[in-house]
Amino acid sequence: MTGGGSTSDGRPDGRPDGRRGKAALFLLCCTAAGMAPHGLPPLLRLVPALILAVLLGGYSFRTVLRQAARGVISEPESPACGGERPESLELPLLDVVVAARDEQAVITRLVQRIMALRYPAERLLLWVIDDGSEDRTPELLLQLQSQYPQLRVLRRPRDAGGGKSGALNLVLPQLQGRWLLVLDADADLQIDLLERLLPWAESGGWAAVQLRKAVANAQVNLLTQAQAMEMAFDAIIQLGRLAGGGVAELRGNGQLLRREAVIACGGFNEATVTDDLDLSFRLLLERQPIGVLWDPPVQEEAVLSLRALWRQRQRWAEGGLQRFFDYAPGLLSDRLGFRQKLDLLGFFLLQYVMPVMAAADLIGGLLTGSAPTMWPFSIVALGLSAVTIVIGCRRPCEGPALPLMTPQTVVLGMVYLVHWFVVIPWVTVRMALLPKRLVWAKTLHLGGESHGETELAALDSMVDQLALEADPDLATEAGQA
Repeated sequence: MTGGGSTSDGRPDGRPDGRRGKAALFLLCCTAAGMAPHGLPPLLRLVPALILAVLLGGYSFRTVLRQAARGVISEPESPACGGERPESLELPLLDVVVAARDEQAVITRLVQRIMALRYPAERLLLWVIDDGSEDRTPELLLQLQSQYPQLRVLRRPRDAGGGKSGALNLVLPQLQGRWLLVLDADADLQIDLLERLLPWAESGGWAAVQLRKAVANAQVNLLTQAQAMEMAFDAIIQLGRLAGGGVAELRGNGQLLRREAVIACGGFNEATVTDDLDLSFRLLLERQPIGVLWDPPVQEEAVLSLRALWRQRQRWAEGGLQRFFDYAPGLLSDRLGFRQKLDLLGFFLLQYVMPVMAAADLIGGLLTGSAPTMWPFSIVALGLSAVTIVIGCRRPCEGPALPLMTPQTVVLGMVYLVHWFVVIPWVTVRMALLPKRLVWAKTLHLGGESHGETELAALDSMVDQLALEADPDLATEAGQA
């Protein structure tokens, strides 16, 4: 194990990866494509957007609507589905792994929750990596160790580097189980989750399984409600892509990984800001299948403010785009099937190309005094997004109730998703202009406590100050969370 990830298709080992050049070329191409229609005669300006609407709208329709109409969006039939454990299948040894930094608000609750899960005690170990915490996290973990013999605690300096990936690589050589379940410190699991998840993964032949992420605090405000809809939206997309022969991805919290598959990929990549998305592509290139499970879910806290959302989504956008730059040669090779390549192309165009083109189209319209040309494509994309939100939130689910679908909530979900049209272009410009810098600007976990607006603002300011101290030039530079 290298501890720095595979180097066959990119530069996740920390050597120069040409990120700025690749990002600049991507930005230039998308900008040219977005502005080009403004140079066409008026009757032809909408043709490119209409073509994109038909092609990518068809991809989205195939992924979501047609799959839903056929009742295919479910846990895949093959490999195995269902929650019943075969009588002959013995529950495997499992390591639950949590990287924690300054998690005094939630760490005790997390350990208690894991220890309360129904699973043979002799087949379960909980590993917590204290990643240089400066609050009461080390003290609380010491107390918990005296109560729970299954708890193992590792510590490393705050400046050890590598973010969450570095913490996970520290514990990886010490794990003994066939599987490891990676959780965030704010995770909450149903008591029977392990009894259902492990047999499903074992009998299905998966190398990794991602649980649906459910928002535990959706009722706090409109922003957390919108994030709950987004998580349902994402799970439906993931299941639809997988059912259509496409690619599923890991989401960090609630990811079950076969230890040998992770080691074969070189461990966790310490030169990325999103270890989960990076590992997804390395597993894909090693032909290691990733499954997605709707129920039971993993619960987590949604961020409470726009400022926290902005920090978090910059990290997601940067890591998501970086992996395409890093692993492009492998993704274009014969290591992937035609359906997988087609699925990745559709996803890449919708998630990354379309927002940058839309921004360039708006700028082109302002410069030429003409109307934007991307609106046919945008209408189709937002309309399909609204339908996906409705499908996801109306689907029966365990865990926290999903938002009730009314015209108001659907509009909220659509308007909320527009934030990606700001985040993606901004992050692309930043990647093209600024050198790559890894900073752990962690997401603040409050443990379900109630906070007023004044206290919330103070907490946000505290996190901003921590980011500024870590990187004075890039106070909001995305890092591991």
